[in-house]
Amino acid sequence: MGVKFKDIISPEKINLKDLDGKAIAIDGANTLYQFLSSIRQRDGTPLMDNKGNITSHLSGILYRTAAIVEKGIKPIYVFDGKPSEHKEDTVEARREVRAEAEKKWKEALEKGDEEEARKFATRSSRMSPYIIDSAKKLLELMGIPYVQSFGEGEAQASYMVKKGDAWAVASQDYDCLLFGSPKIIRNLTISGNLSDLEYLELKKVLYSLNLSREQLIDVALLVGTDFNPGIKGVGSKTGLKIMKNSSLEEYLKEKDENLGLPTQKLRNIFLNPEINPDYDIKWKSVDKEGIINFMCTEHDFSPERVEGAIKKMEKLNTTQKSLEDWFG
Repeated sequence: MGVKFKDIISPEKINLKDLDGKAIAIDGANTLYQFLSSIRQRDGTPLMDNKGNITSHLSGILYRTAAIVEKGIKPIYVFDGKPSEHKEDTVEARREVRAEAEKKWKEALEKGDEEEARKFATRSSRMSPYIIDSAKKLLELMGIPYVQSFGEGEAQASYMVKKGDAWAVASQDYDCLLFGSPKIIRNLTISGNLSDLEYLELKKVLYSLNLSREQLIDVALLVGTDFNPGIKGVGSKTGLKIMKNSSLEEYLKEKDENLGLPTQKLRNIFLNPEINPDYDIKWKSVDKEGIINFMCTEHDFSPERVEGAIKKMEKLNTTQKSLEDWFG
């Protein structure tokens, strides 16, 4: 879910034209969860093919990625590697939340309450090897590159922006600020209209809060991250006040509190994350027949809609000397 910074950070609105021709590193796990949660039937049931395989994520990847490519954006999906050992409590807590939500979803279905059912259904979304593998296969057919991280996908994507291999990270979470991404785009893959884009620039955020990146990380540690539970009763506004008047170590000593792990070890999760430096980014031609076979023959999607998405991506090829020139 990421650190809760909504109360202290105000994103700017960004014009879609500002992203024309720019490579955007998309947080794969964050985006897949969005698709799995939001692309569902009225009663909350996910999209499925006739074999019972979930296809909500495939719908999102094809149609929403095609929509942003049509606008001149060059997406790069970035996938998580092995979860940090320090994230085990968060992973287990999320598993329990999903299990409880699934139980309430089924109860609501039995009562015939579609509105209640959908509410709980969106909280029950699960990632699985099938979800990730099928997502990667579709991206390959679409000619869209993806990068496999060794650790946190957000850390990898942030590294790619710092290296200049992407212009910004697309993610709903504020964690990319902690990982040092210079630029972040929010809402890029949430809806098809692309009219509610938000933009965060790390330098501007730090300037507005009058904090260093290290201090922002310390605020996050007080509030709670995916790697530590934080201090009870400390939200982002309180955490910000604490860092304005003290240091993390001083506050913890004064209140006789601890973060579960040594503070510097927690900071280093964000300052020195595990990164895959050996990646290759290449955009390729769309495999039209491959997409139609995969989406329509294997997963029961409408050929007309699938072909419409393919055309959105192919339009780019007709306006450039070559795909390689445009994607270079």
